[in-house]
Amino acid sequence: MEAQAQPEISVISLVKSFGPNRVLDGVDLEVMPGESVVVVGGSGAGKTVLIKHLIGLYLPDEGHVVVDGVDLTAASPEIALELRKRFGMSFQEGALFDSMTVFDNVAFPLRRHARRSREAIAERVRQCLRLVGLDDVESKMPAELSGGMRRRVGFARAIALEPEILLFDEPTTGLDPINTARIAAVINGMRRHLQITSVTITHDMNLAMRIADRIAMLRHGRILALAPPDEFAELPDPYVQAFLSGEVPEDEEETP
Repeated sequence: MEAQAQPEISVISLVKSFGPNRVLDGVDLEVMPGESVVVVGGSGAGKTVLIKHLIGLYLPDEGHVVVDGVDLTAASPEIALELRKRFGMSFQEGALFDSMTVFDNVAFPLRRHARRSREAIAERVRQCLRLVGLDDVESKMPAELSGGMRRRVGFARAIALEPEILLFDEPTTGLDPINTARIAAVINGMRRHLQITSVTITHDMNLAMRIADRIAMLRHGRILALAPPDEFAELPDPYVQAFLSGEVPEDEEETP
């Protein structure tokens, strides 16, 4: 009998509070190798708090985050650091260094963490920019780029160190439908080319439907629903249907 694949990421009964506000209230989620899981939910649902736990920026009050069989929440600082190196993170709106050129933004993690020659770094930067469809912007400053282009430069920087897992934090916030479709195509192209696992948090259902293998709905600190896109769209839960139609009840407080 063929061995069953094990999850690359396991979130187990995760609980996190900030003062009296319990943001995560027992989140359980598994992400399989090579899978794209998109976590959706309204403002304040805890999406950003969840994704920060995946790379150890937050430690839970209760529960565990297990990456490839290693419990990140119980690991030594040295082991936790090694686990984090397996992740690439694309932050909201690209989070580029405004004082650096595109080339220097993408080269930044390579210069800081990789022992490569100047020529090897330059070649890797060009490879990453080429993969996100930006071949001629190396010398530009972030302020000279459109919002969608800045996101793609952020993607290029996130993959510079050849991560095994990519995390996307609201990659289409503020973008028009055309640029949203472009970003979705770039994310899918990166996944195919790099053969990586990805977790995306977003409130953009258009993006989620385009890039997800499975969509997880986070509400009141728990996973309310989890299904492939076509099945997710047919779920009878009234909150899911309200979210799909753009009528999400505004009953969730803002959280960190």
